[in-house]
Amino acid sequence: MATDNVHEGHRSRVRKKFLLNGLDGFETHEALEFLLFYCVHMKNTSELAHRLLDAFGSLSAVFDAPYDALCEFGLSETQAAFLKLIPEMSRLYIDDKHNNMDKVVDYDTIGDSILRKFIGRENENVLLLLLDAKGKEVFCGIVAKGSLNNTNLPVRKIVDYSLRFNAQSAIIAHNHPSGVALPSRYDLEATANIKHALALIGVHLLDHYIVADNDCVSLAQSRVAPALFDYYTD
Repeated sequence: MATDNVHEGHRSRVRKKFLLNGLDGFETHEALEFLLFYCVHMKNTSELAHRLLDAFGSLSAVFDAPYDALCEFGLSETQAAFLKLIPEMSRLYIDDKHNNMDKVVDYDTIGDSILRKFIGRENENVLLLLLDAKGKEVFCGIVAKGSLNNTNLPVRKIVDYSLRFNAQSAIIAHNHPSGVALPSRYDLEATANIKHALALIGVHLLDHYIVADNDCVSLAQSRVAPALFDYYTD
């Protein structure tokens, strides 16, 4: 009972410190320790926070670690799932916080908007953004998961969504978990196939973005394959 009181007293003090000043003044391990309060009960989470940071190298690396790796480290399934929830919730929060209610796409900041859509995504995902004749967003979401190649190219789904939302133009994006934002041969072939399929239903493919870590590369603006984006203008 005395040990329980010690833990509860410490947690209460840390919680009050957070409520007064947020995470300002917290060291990285202290912030992780505080977070672990909510999935590790009646134990000293300071030591666990230090061990996690030592094992994975940084706070973001802890959150980005594969679920299985966290379990192998010694966390329970519930604790590992809780840590995996953090980047996912961060993405939802940031996306909602910066949501443009008018849904008019700003091409000067669209790269930043796309980057936010990939926060916490460890595997390769394909994002589809559809616009109407006035350049307003009518749909934005993940339409495929896995490698973007000819074996699982989501052409039919992209066409179906474009027809369903009566889109006039489209932008696609996918991430490279490898951390390299250069397009592969498969990326270029996939882009050409999607462009052709959309053109058959009167939808313009405006761009294809590749996301890697904190980098977002526009294939249209980089002129990697200029023939693929004859609708792009400076």
